[in-house]
Amino acid sequence: MYQYHTLSNGIRIILSHTPSRVVYSGVYINVGSRDEHGEDEGIAHFIEHTLFKGTEHRRAWHILNRIDGVGGELSAFTTREETCVYATSLAEHLPRCLELFADMLFHSTFPETEIEKEKDVVLEEINTYNDIPAERIGDQFEEMVYEGHPIAHKILGSKRTVRHFTSERLRERLRQCYTPSRMVVSVVGNVDFGRLVQLCERHFGSYADHPSDNPRTVRPVFRTFEQRVHRHNHQTLIMLGCEAPSIYSTDKTAFTLINNILGGPAMTSRLNMAVREHHGFCYTIESQYVPYCDTGLFYIYAGVDSHAEERTLQLIHDELERLATTSLTERTLKQARGQMAAQMAIAQADGSDEMQSIGKAYLSFDRVDTLEEMTADILKVTAADVLRVAQERFRPGLFSTLVYGN
Repeated sequence: MYQYHTLSNGIRIILSHTPSRVVYSGVYINVGSRDEHGEDEGIAHFIEHTLFKGTEHRRAWHILNRIDGVGGELSAFTTREETCVYATSLAEHLPRCLELFADMLFHSTFPETEIEKEKDVVLEEINTYNDIPAERIGDQFEEMVYEGHPIAHKILGSKRTVRHFTSERLRERLRQCYTPSRMVVSVVGNVDFGRLVQLCERHFGSYADHPSDNPRTVRPVFRTFEQRVHRHNHQTLIMLGCEAPSIYSTDKTAFTLINNILGGPAMTSRLNMAVREHHGFCYTIESQYVPYCDTGLFYIYAGVDSHAEERTLQLIHDELERLATTSLTERTLKQARGQMAAQMAIAQADGSDEMQSIGKAYLSFDRVDTLEEMTADILKVTAADVLRVAQERFRPGLFSTLVYGN
């Protein structure tokens, strides 16, 4: 059971009460890399980094020590559609976490000396990603399938854009986009809800909301292609994918189940069994389903020996075709639904994962399904649903393929 409250300025609060003395808290903000254009590409990620570099009340060391000094952990991340600042602490230290979040989000000063140092850090982060072939092919794949749309560019931005960020521009962007109505305070732990609301009112309630532009008015268009890039890797890397349901689609649950059957985390996923276990062609093969607010992306990734490339691609397409042409048996469907429900329950047992899950859900839907409701939705998925969605999404001509090979 979740408890909700909305402050007068639009900041939403959600609590999942658990008996644990450890509390997981964070602020989810509806701002990500897809909201950027031109010279601002990468600015959400850069702001996420530099929120830690100084406020009107603290220097960088004091920000880090505020949570680290009492044995907690403070971190943040950026996606294409959200930014999150979060902490893990003992319950008695929740007030300092919330106060620090508000200080970082509403009083960051982005000191020029710190900004220049952090540019070097992010440039090295870009280099790190470029040195990892699996990361590089993923970025290039999304750049190509969404070519011409802001969702296509790298979350980190480019070296050119990062070098041009200024303290003034970061402050302006923070004021423009990081507004209270775009924020959700998400907390998991042994916390009294009335006390949580009081703390949020104290630390967040005085900041006025204001209208901000919504740049997500143009829906991304998925582009199909087949391309090979010659790279001297030890492995041949394969990535292929298609458009998938959005986060608001009624087909989302059925497609999530399809993804889980094909290449989810279980060692018994169809792709893992067909390509790794039966043939030994790879160490890693997996599929991912990433739903966005107005579209979704499904992709399969594998790293194989060059001699196994063609056979691996054939095996992948065989499994896609099997799901689109052969209805699941009742036994297979029951096992798949039970497996997925159990995976969700296990994930939710991790307080940090639950804090992030409910924060994102509340940000997107203004409510959060309980584990029981999500399980019920899974159990409603029929073999006919799986077959219909697979037929719609896995038709020939709807896939794009990118290969890194010699």
